[in-house]
Amino acid sequence: MSEEESKVEAATEEETVATPEAAPKKKKKKWPIVVGVVVVVLIAAGAGFWVWHEQPSFCNAICHTPMDPYVQGFEQEPGAAGVDKYGNEVTNTNAMMAVAHKVSKDEGGAGTDCLGCHVPTLGEQISEGMNWISGNYQYPLYERTDEDLVEARGLEADEFCLNEGCHNLTRQDLIAATSDMERNPHVAQHGEIACTECHKAHRASVNYCSQCHSDAEIPDGWLTTAQANKLEGVA
Repeated sequence: MSEEESKVEAATEEETVATPEAAPKKKKKKWPIVVGVVVVVLIAAGAGFWVWHEQPSFCNAICHTPMDPYVQGFEQEPGAAGVDKYGNEVTNTNAMMAVAHKVSKDEGGAGTDCLGCHVPTLGEQISEGMNWISGNYQYPLYERTDEDLVEARGLEADEFCLNEGCHNLTRQDLIAATSDMERNPHVAQHGEIACTECHKAHRASVNYCSQCHSDAEIPDGWLTTAQANKLEGVA
């Protein structure tokens, strides 16, 4: 072999060593993308469920049988004739606190909806869910007092309505607010009366004083105690 041929062969060998066979391409792992998409979907679904959980339609859809009359009453046209949760006629739906609070919220005021008043603990929700599944519930559900509604949270009865998030008032403030009425319903002449004795959420509110005082002022749509005692379904 000539010297020139030897040089060419050596150069070829060097080139072969310097240019190894291309390594096979590694496949990109797709599972991080899939996991990311699943996480995003779950977060969006959870957020959507939580928003729905805050709506009256949630109560109606999940526990539809006992909740039907409450949601139907809540969604009635305000300031018009309607019915209460028992099916009794109401001359002015604003006399029901559920409707009045909904109107206030819709107008940008300090109103609220179901979960603004009903703030169940996790234990209560589980218990209520089990009672619904087993059918162990009253229909319509019994009328609860403000004391019942705050018992699980360890609050005083007055704090159900009189708190910073709702009516940031004291009993004395209430007396001043209705001082122009001939018979002031907030003056505790016979001891303090629970707010829920007069203010009813799912039926027409009642002037508690009217059971003894015939001159007690009856707001539009409200009832006297005598009228309230004749209502169908009220225990």
